[in-house]
Amino acid sequence: MAFDARKIHCFTVPASFSFIHCSAFFSVASHSSVDMQKSKGLLQEIVIAAGAGGTRRSPTSKEAQVAKQKAKSIHPPIEFHWHLPPPKEKKRSFVSKDSFKAILTNPLDSFRSKKSQSMKTILEGVRNPKDEQIVDSFRELLSLEGHATGKHYDYHTLLRFLRTRDFNQNRAKEMFLNYLKWREEFGVDAIAKEFKFEEYREVKECYPHGFHGVDKYGRPVYIERLGMVDIDMLLQKTTIERYVKYHVSEQEKTLHWRFPACSLAAKKHIASTTSILDVKNVGTSNFSKPARYLFLEIQKIDSNYYPETLNRLYIVNAGSGFKVLWTAIKAFLEPRTLAKIKVLGSNYLSSLLEVIDPSNLPTFLGGSCTCYDSGGCLFSDKGPWNDPEITQMLHTMIATGEECEDGGMRGQEAEDAYGGDTDNLQVKDVYDVTPATDETSGGLAETEGPDRPSMQKIRAFEDLLTEAKIKIATLEAALEDTKLVLRGLSQHLEELKR
Repeated sequence: MAFDARKIHCFTVPASFSFIHCSAFFSVASHSSVDMQKSKGLLQEIVIAAGAGGTRRSPTSKEAQVAKQKAKSIHPPIEFHWHLPPPKEKKRSFVSKDSFKAILTNPLDSFRSKKSQSMKTILEGVRNPKDEQIVDSFRELLSLEGHATGKHYDYHTLLRFLRTRDFNQNRAKEMFLNYLKWREEFGVDAIAKEFKFEEYREVKECYPHGFHGVDKYGRPVYIERLGMVDIDMLLQKTTIERYVKYHVSEQEKTLHWRFPACSLAAKKHIASTTSILDVKNVGTSNFSKPARYLFLEIQKIDSNYYPETLNRLYIVNAGSGFKVLWTAIKAFLEPRTLAKIKVLGSNYLSSLLEVIDPSNLPTFLGGSCTCYDSGGCLFSDKGPWNDPEITQMLHTMIATGEECEDGGMRGQEAEDAYGGDTDNLQVKDVYDVTPATDETSGGLAETEGPDRPSMQKIRAFEDLLTEAKIKIATLEAALEDTKLVLRGLSQHLEELKR
């Protein structure tokens, strides 16, 4: 029976190519469905690697010419121009008496100021002057047309919408204003602050997905096991409306918590994800009518409202069943989209290990991690965003209002993404996956270990320990500054003696 590409119409809006989660399959494109229709049939062949049953086809001269022309519009990774410049060697100069007195009087204040500025620089990134000029022009255009600037008019947000429209300001403006309208009508801020997805664990059991560690650059790694999705069971555990809200809350969390945490951990601006889609046993039978409807709702949100958040997508375990789907799917994608996708068969491990350390790969993908204590890698939400020292830095910036001027973490939005309660996120995810409390016995059902008061004391002690480490590091840095000043004074005295 011939395969009808129209039955997977959910793939035709490619700006954020995801089956259910934006960071996966639908997160790779950046143009509207109209643009995709124009480019159908003009694409380079993507070859499925050995083990998937793929064959290689040489593009025609016309296809090669079109692909070469289209390739000019493929943008580098969104962090490409945001590497921190190497530190310049500073010539030692004599420190004035007033400066020396200020350092001795308030050494902690001096260091905190430097540290705070350093963290802001990391979170904001180093901007490409050409991009910054275009963003400023775009912001001025919005202002002249009477659109009041607000928290979503920051540099990085505007840049994402400009990039996804190839820096065409009129097209980017239309997309951006639709994004603002959607946020207000859908109640995104309220969802981030108030929505609780109690069925989180049950949903993950019938649809395995989640963030797990970082790649070698420092980007968060997102994993989906599409072949294990039970859509019928999923819709018994939750509704499409609730799942869509959960999806939006996860998008907000990634933008305003995961990316800033990864930036601080990597000491450079992080603004995209590396995704892995395991399509083992996936075929046309996986796309029932309810599945197509849910996928369409999710990818529409990702495509229109969260563009340019994927760095690379690895599709692994691609077999003959997936090959049929892929043949139809790729006809709707542009070269800049396909450039982000690497389709691999069963011999995928070496490609993944080039970009991800084995400790950040689950064993089911050939890595060394099991996250046994968390009930499995896709339940753990392992990453810098749950590291106590990193989260302590973010909490401090939120509490003191030392947020990014443009993009990255905005204090209020990061707080809203956790229901206004960021203090409870030192180690746990926003969706608590600890065993449920047995109300009849008053204890934890089917679990052993410390009781809740003890755990609270342990966490309080961990907070104090983290704070103590920060203070020690502050004192050590202040001591080094003092030594430097004393050396300068000593040299100055020696020169006076001469």
